Amino acid sequence: MVKDKDYLKKTASFCIDLAKKLGATSSSAAVMHSISETVNFRNKKLDESDRSDNLGVTLTTYIGKKKSSISSSNLSEDNIKDLIERCIETTKITPEDEFNSLPDKDLLGIETKNLNLYDDDHISNDEKIEYLKEVEESAFKKGIINTESGFSETKSNFILANSDGFLNGYKSSSFSASCVAVAKSNENMERDYEFTNTCHLHDMAKPDQIGSLAAKKTIQKLNPQKIESEKISIIFDRRISKGILSSLAAAISASSIARGTSFLKDKINEKIFSNTINVYDKPDIIRGLGSSYFDTEGVKAEELKLVDQGILKHYLVDTYNGKKLNMQSNGRSGGTSNLFFEKGSISYKDLLKLNHRTLYITETIGHGSNFVTGDYSVGATGFMVENGVFKYPVSEITIAGNFKDIFKNITLADDLEFKYATNAPTMLIEGMVVAGK
Repeated sequence: MVKDKDYLKKTASFCIDLAKKLGATSSSAAVMHSISETVNFRNKKLDESDRSDNLGVTLTTYIGKKKSSISSSNLSEDNIKDLIERCIETTKITPEDEFNSLPDKDLLGIETKNLNLYDDDHISNDEKIEYLKEVEESAFKKGIINTESGFSETKSNFILANSDGFLNGYKSSSFSASCVAVAKSNENMERDYEFTNTCHLHDMAKPDQIGSLAAKKTIQKLNPQKIESEKISIIFDRRISKGILSSLAAAISASSIARGTSFLKDKINEKIFSNTINVYDKPDIIRGLGSSYFDTEGVKAEELKLVDQGILKHYLVDTYNGKKLNMQSNGRSGGTSNLFFEKGSISYKDLLKLNHRTLYITETIGHGSNFVTGDYSVGATGFMVENGVFKYPVSEITIAGNFKDIFKNITLADDLEFKYATNAPTMLIEGMVVAGK
């Protein structure tokens, strides 16, 4: 069982009080405890089972505009005292940075709404094994030669404190299961996967769904064809379309903007998408995988409409980089929460039929995003679609474009679902370049 809030609060408060006595002008402390249990199967047999128990503290001290941080997994009183003393001594010899500070007191967050992020339910090791047996059994269809599956349960609790009086935290839980299947036909081998990840145990997908879908997706990819290089409209599956949204988040982070390393620098209140596109970051979704009451600095996290009818309205601002940009933190230290495109107005089936011939991407390979220039280039696999019908799998291609053009040529389907912390509907992008054989 994870440590209770009183224990974590006592430890955090001790750190803050002692740091002040030793000369810190301000400080913050995060005390965290998590317990994870994982079971893995391979080819219908138990592969491994393990349990991890992580308890730790991270302390940050300030002396004027000097700042340093230190972490430890040893929470004995003597070690914490030594830790704080070392952190103070390091701070004294650290160069000043005019932008170093705790967040403004009036921005700090206090829980006002129960987001239901913690589930007391526990699934035993034997039950995890039975779940995975069913996953593996349902995955072994004709053509499948190898499977790997896993089940993980994590329970966490943490407290964040600072010398301005902030002392808050919350519990969270995570239950996840996945299956990777490998298929073979002649000399061709392919792999694909399916998964489920939820805050609450009983929200998980059924094991036979996971195994069957992993097998189906894998078998569909067998015997792919190569295609010629061309300029073609591309559809990104929901697993891939969310990557475009993650790229947007990276490009509008305050750190990238402050360093001048983003193609979206100085683009606030400018149109970067078409009129139909809206993007939200919503931290207060009940049982949301990215939901939180406040960011990693304790600043209250509230809903942001990052893009409104194609117009960029906000950067993702933390305290330090916000001061560099002369902007107030909007609770995004640590990044986004539940980030998503508002769903489109066209059905998935109709999206497939918008063009006579379309390339449907189900997997991208590599990290080909240059946020300085906006250039995008990745390896990919998928399917050729003609008149809305999947014709044959395609592999060994590279797709390329520039985010400035990609963003303005997006059409979204109405099939948004929340399976990740970042979510997007199926996405059509007109006129991308495909390099083939």
